[in-house]
This record gives sequence, structure tokens and C-alpha cells, in this order.
Amino acid sequence: MRRFMLFTASLLLGAGGLYSQSGDGLPKFGMGLRASSLGAGIEAATAVSRKSNVRFGFNYFRYDDTYTKDGAAYSGRLDLKSFEIHYDQYLIGGLHISPGTLVYDDNRGSAAVSIPGGQSSALIGAQYYSSVANPVAGSGSLAFPRKTAPELLIGFGNLLPRSRRHVAFNFEVGVAYQGSPGVTFNLAGTACDSTGKICQNIAANQTIQASIVSEQNKINNDLKILKFYPVVAFSFGYKF
Repeated sequence: MRRFMLFTASLLLGAGGLYSQSGDGLPKFGMGLRASSLGAGIEAATAVSRKSNVRFGFNYFRYDDTYTKDGAAYSGRLDLKSFEIHYDQYLIGGLHISPGTLVYDDNRGSAAVSIPGGQSSALIGAQYYSSVANPVAGSGSLAFPRKTAPELLIGFGNLLPRSRRHVAFNFEVGVAYQGSPGVTFNLAGTACDSTGKICQNIAANQTIQASIVSEQNKINNDLKILKFYPVVAFSFGYKF
């Protein structure tokens, strides 16, 4: 979180620098509030030429949820934190294409995982049951392999209208190449057979370990579609 705050401070400092450096006759500075699939945030822009801007901003979102799947209980948290820079090239009117980069990408998830005593779960294999005396529990995590990610967006709107208008908007869609996310489980505890009389530490049971790896692989295979993370964003701002 401290690193993210440093990036936020850099944004504010950079905004002041861009305001003073923009060329004569072009809009110097615009700032907007942004809501997107990367989170909520603030972005700023300055004009480079009559038909192009440089735009940068940060995104932040946190979501907590609890749910049960295949006999296992999850208490999860999704954290979206990123800092991005774009070059907006305008084609016709407000229509623009915007290559860019997530220069700081800390999107991730985490969860506390537990299998109630006496409950079976696909996570450890349907033939095993979590021990009442020492239930199976642990954690799960979701992470993207890339900490920087190229983006390509296309949209309509301009934080720096080339007119006397000060109120501005921008809508865009595209993708960020973050790589395929990976889920890992770290579980401990004891599992028993259906009679409840034969129990074993799951770390010593190769069948259970193979089942955990199999579940990880299934989830990771489903998440491959997020290799190209979809970006949908709307900004509302003001040209100074």
C-alpha cells in the first residue's frame, strides 16, 4: 500500500509539471474521476498536439465476499491497484485510439479457506472428510504474473476538449495484457475416510495433495481467459 501511495503522490506532482510545460495554444491540463473494470480512480491529461494527449492516472478497488463451493468455505478479498499511462491519438472528432501501459499492476486476490469437520470437498477428494478434531483449513491466493502490462484502448471523448467547453467525458474499451492469473492453495489439517476412524495429516497423503493440485489446475485453466484483461472505463472531468 505504501508503494501505491508513492505512485499517487507522483501523479499529483506530475500534474503540476505538465500544467506548466504544455505548449501555447493547446489545452494545458485536465483532470477527471474515472470508474472502470480496473477500479475507481483519478486521471489527468495534457495536450501533446492538436490531435493527441498524454494521460495518466491510478485505480483502486477492494471487494470482500464469503461463499461456499464444492464443500469448502471461502472468505475472500479482491484488491485492484494500478497506475497507468496512455497516449491518446484522435482520429475523427472524439474518436481515439490509446496505447498505454499499466506501469504498476498490483491486482490480486486472497482468501481464507476451510472445510468444516465431517464435510467432504472436491478440494481434498470426495472420498475424504475433514476431521472434526483438526479440520482442513488454510489460504488461497490469486496473482497475475506481470507487474507491468501493456494496454490498448479505443474510445470516444476527451478530457481536454478543443473548444471553450470545460466539462469533459471519456468512454473507452480495450484490454490489458497481464498474463494468465494463477491460483494456489496452502492447506493443512487432517482428513479421514468415510468411517471417520482412519485419519491422516493431508500433507502426508499423496492422493489428497494430487486432488488439491488438480483443483488448482482446473481453476487456472478457467482463468486463462483473463490473460487479456477486459477494460471498460468511463471518465468525467474538467479542463482547467
